Amino acid sequence: MRLMISFFRAYPGHSIVMLLALLFAGVAEGVGLSALLPLISVAIDNDTGGADRPPPNQYEQLVIDVIQQLGISPTIGVLLSIIVVGVTLKSLLLLVAKKEVGYTAAQVATDLRLEMLRAMLRSKWEYFIHQPIGSLTNRLATEAQRSSDSFVNGATVITYLVQAIIYGGVAVAVSWKATLTTLAIGSVIIGISHFLVRMTRRAGKKQTRLLTSLLSQLTDTLQSVKPLKAMAREHLADKVLATETSRLNKAFRKQVFSGAALAAAQEEMFAIVLASGMFIALVKLGMPFPTVTVLAVVLGKMLSQLGKVQKQYQKMVVGESAFWSLKNAIEEARQAEEYLGEGAIPRLERHIRLANVTFDYEPGRTVLRDIELEIPQGRLTTLTGPSGSGKTTVIDLIIGLLKPRQGEVLIDDTPLAAMDMRAWRRMIGYVPQETLLLHASIAHNVTLGDPELDEQAAVQALKDAGAWDFVERLPEGIHSTVGERGTRLSGGQRQRIVIARALVHKPALLILDEATSALDPENEAAIGRTMAALRGKLTILAISHQTALVEAADRVYRLENGMATQVRDQQ
Repeated sequence: MRLMISFFRAYPGHSIVMLLALLFAGVAEGVGLSALLPLISVAIDNDTGGADRPPPNQYEQLVIDVIQQLGISPTIGVLLSIIVVGVTLKSLLLLVAKKEVGYTAAQVATDLRLEMLRAMLRSKWEYFIHQPIGSLTNRLATEAQRSSDSFVNGATVITYLVQAIIYGGVAVAVSWKATLTTLAIGSVIIGISHFLVRMTRRAGKKQTRLLTSLLSQLTDTLQSVKPLKAMAREHLADKVLATETSRLNKAFRKQVFSGAALAAAQEEMFAIVLASGMFIALVKLGMPFPTVTVLAVVLGKMLSQLGKVQKQYQKMVVGESAFWSLKNAIEEARQAEEYLGEGAIPRLERHIRLANVTFDYEPGRTVLRDIELEIPQGRLTTLTGPSGSGKTTVIDLIIGLLKPRQGEVLIDDTPLAAMDMRAWRRMIGYVPQETLLLHASIAHNVTLGDPELDEQAAVQALKDAGAWDFVERLPEGIHSTVGERGTRLSGGQRQRIVIARALVHKPALLILDEATSALDPENEAAIGRTMAALRGKLTILAISHQTALVEAADRVYRLENGMATQVRDQQ
């Protein structure tokens, strides 16, 4: 029950209310059951006139004495009323307990998703880029939900266990020997069938592994479905996914079989135990019929609840591996948390400079070697060079996503490492190579729902990006929907929306990371003119293989073989 202890520590208030409600619900049901034996005896007395009736046993006499001390006559009506009140109180208290379980289960899924998402977003860039998107999707979707389901099943285990204890307590009061014998036999049955629970646990762990693998591959496949279809090779992806799905199906089948086998085996064996016990009590031992009847009811319920405990525990362990997998992933991401610092507030009044910077992603793979590079404030600087020469690495170093192995990144001659990194990044507008637009309005794509940015700010950003002319002509203007991934707009229009997104918060530094690589020469030239118009208003750093941003630049560096060479500087 390590899983439930973890949940109780995380949600102590809800857990205490739930446990108290379950406890008092069990007591209420016990009170109702206590009236059952006297009720049967009174009914038989009324039927036979009390002839040949054996004296009541200690438990029956105790119940009658308690009722009489309360000034109530133990008639059939009174005893039935006690049973009804007990059942009613039990139902109300169980409702309270289930409400707490339901609310907590919803909170469990929500909290785990937020924990995972926040831990990933706060992690170091080197860690983040090595995490498969499909794996993260699986954790946020299936593993969080399976963890929530496990909590519900674990709480149900406790519910049935409390009820079984209450039934056992009543049974002990009626006949402790019969109760202990039944409990011993029931424990043997549960022990014998426990291998089915272990089978389910193994199936659950396998499901967790396979779901992670399947969703990772599925995400990668869907991202590359166009080239696969274009080359008529989608059958290759289908083959891989079909294999993973088949393995997952086998794990599900083991889980279903073990659950069905446990239910069938328990019911059969418990029925044999009860029938044999009643025969021995009535025929061999000559116990009174009312006593045997009550024992049969309470011991039957006790065994039934114990069986349900094992069945719910079996369901709980299916998702238990998902919970621990998710918690381990969260802890791993937290271990890789990025320290943003609380240093000096950056200004960017003169320049950004890389001083003798060397960087390698791994030993023996040096990307930058002792480079010297300066980006003047208020000017447009362009980096060129072949693929893999380190241009994007330079940008990542300036943003602070990567740290140099030696040398320093300086903002106005102050080391970036000594600055408040969060404040620095808030001064940056970033335009990636891929135009990632949301299936929402142009306004939302520009502001990303930031409550501090109003529509006027979005309009101004669109004007600065050279996008307002075409946005204004759309049927719904700035409120027009761009379609899935921006499919209702042209490539150049999408790129300008992304540039407006980078400009809307009025950054001090605008970074274009291959932002024009997918554009035709006309759109590329238009973006170049837009950047030239922004010169002086902010500092611009661009990566480009094409001519427009090179021609518009005040300063150009060429990166090759780990070195940076200045090829132009226009004062």
